[in-house]
Amino acid sequence: MKLISLLKPRYWPLWAGMGIFWCLIHLPYKWQLALGRQLGRITYRFALRRRNIADINLKLCFPELNDSQRNQLLRQHFESLGIGLLELFSAWWLPDTRLKSLENIQGLEHLQAALERGKGVILLSAHFTSFEMGTRFLTMHTAIHGIYRPHENPLVEYFMKKSRESHAEKAIPREAIREMLRSLKQNKPLWFATDQNFGHKYSAFVDFFGIPAATNTATSRIAQISGAAVVPCFTQRLENNQGYQVILQPALENFPSGDILQDTLRTNQLIEAQVRKAPEQYLWVHRRFKDRPKGEEGIY
Repeated sequence: MKLISLLKPRYWPLWAGMGIFWCLIHLPYKWQLALGRQLGRITYRFALRRRNIADINLKLCFPELNDSQRNQLLRQHFESLGIGLLELFSAWWLPDTRLKSLENIQGLEHLQAALERGKGVILLSAHFTSFEMGTRFLTMHTAIHGIYRPHENPLVEYFMKKSRESHAEKAIPREAIREMLRSLKQNKPLWFATDQNFGHKYSAFVDFFGIPAATNTATSRIAQISGAAVVPCFTQRLENNQGYQVILQPALENFPSGDILQDTLRTNQLIEAQVRKAPEQYLWVHRRFKDRPKGEEGIY
């Protein structure tokens, strides 16, 4: 959609909101964290449906926690969500010079070694609240092609695609498999998160925190077709205003294995291991277990 059509009055409130966030992300970093926590606390209070979804997810995935521990984790998660909203706009709009001091990349040599194979790299990631920041830090070191879900709101979609492509080399809609394969053929790193519920199509039910979850099998299938290396890549917000750690692990060996169910389970296990390191920073408000195996009742 052309920009001129996004200037109509019905989009003015959203334009105003974008302007407010543009101002907020120019505050000192520690102020942004404090403001984000407050925003998350307000969201916790009023977003009852999302709070209920997150609470159900935490009950399922952390049965060892008592009610007090789980409620504390739930509140911390919403604080992380509030911070994550400011981080999203910071990743979109702030210059490298403002963000560089917050960067801490671990394992960049694993990405470089995988690229030397010459068949592209799938950066296996997940929806942590700081993933936009992590991807932005990677763009400071190499070209990144990112997979994303187009937004239904045309103005949000305009900002999202334009802002991401101002730093990453390309933003690819998640249905554009041929374009993904083209990027890998050009030996590009392809950021890819498969940890959301995609329904039954192209998915398999494999365990996530011990619960069967409809999980997209695309990582295994695309790696099989392209020959690309798969490098796990996660972002974790550090404590005490220290910024972010981007964690790049060595390329997976024997992947794909020829067993698509085992490959998909393996990707879930990698994501689960990272979630356990900072559980409040994972996107629990998503209905991860919405689709159920035949015969099972709905969870939400």
